[in-house]
Amino acid sequence: MLHLRMITPPDRTEAVVEIVERTVGTTHLAVLKGAARVPPGDLVLCDVAREAGDELLHELQALGIDEDGSIAVEDIDLSLSKRADEAEEEAPGEAADAVLWEQLTDATHEESTLSITYSAFMILATMIAACGVMLDNAILIVGAMAVGPEFGPLAGVCVGVVQRERRLALRSMAALLIGFAAAIVATTVFSLGMDAIGQFHAGMLDTPRPNTGFIWQPDPFSFVVSLLAGMAGVLSLTSAKSGALVGVAISVTTVPAGANAAVALSYGQFSQMWGSMEQLLLNLGGIMLAGVLTLYGQKALWRTQRGRWVRRPKT
Repeated sequence: MLHLRMITPPDRTEAVVEIVERTVGTTHLAVLKGAARVPPGDLVLCDVAREAGDELLHELQALGIDEDGSIAVEDIDLSLSKRADEAEEEAPGEAADAVLWEQLTDATHEESTLSITYSAFMILATMIAACGVMLDNAILIVGAMAVGPEFGPLAGVCVGVVQRERRLALRSMAALLIGFAAAIVATTVFSLGMDAIGQFHAGMLDTPRPNTGFIWQPDPFSFVVSLLAGMAGVLSLTSAKSGALVGVAISVTTVPAGANAAVALSYGQFSQMWGSMEQLLLNLGGIMLAGVLTLYGQKALWRTQRGRWVRRPKT
């Protein structure tokens, strides 16, 4: 269930109440006249089944409540109410399949911002991966994959394309490209520093690396895995199952490929560098393609659900 808290202009409160009452899957409606001060208006509270939430938000936005008032949405972790159980049964579909597009757009907007924190995580993850590459240590590689924050911008590009949010798509792409560029440059400097103190040497790249050699040797499986990971990642975002993102992060060779490219560049190993860059671009492209297709598929599913939508009779 979701909890909605709305500040509505007094002249639109009745229209909001009518929409809530007629929307299947809503319950626990409360109206506090004149309770809001900034902005001034009435306070309207209600609970709604997740699978009915997007439809309700769409109609509230059509009334301009988001522009002249406020709409806040919270997840309800526990609701002990027979009426809430009935509301969830009334709503079509399953809660796990429901997508709140406004929530998804807002979440990806935050995750795809080119901030100092995002850049720091990207650089640190790539440096950790560089150590894993040189030591042929799979544990360090997996750790670097888990630390890397690149899935946020990747998801932002996908959502921006599907929702036709041009600014979100461009902003996410910029964060992705600038983040990786900064990480590769910083890791190249880091590699040279490690060489200067005797921790790295060129021979480490030339010796067989059975645990990490795949990083700079892309093959068809690299693209297949990136497609599968992209689908899983988008599904984890839209279904609020964020725990699956960790599995997605350690399934694709993005940060390690950037790290290997940086280390190879520092030693003039251009064949490894270009192989790593090909691996990186292959994985990024596969994730974005799969993410866009998955979101379009969910939109098509939602249209089918909406076609079966039933309104409560007006009272």
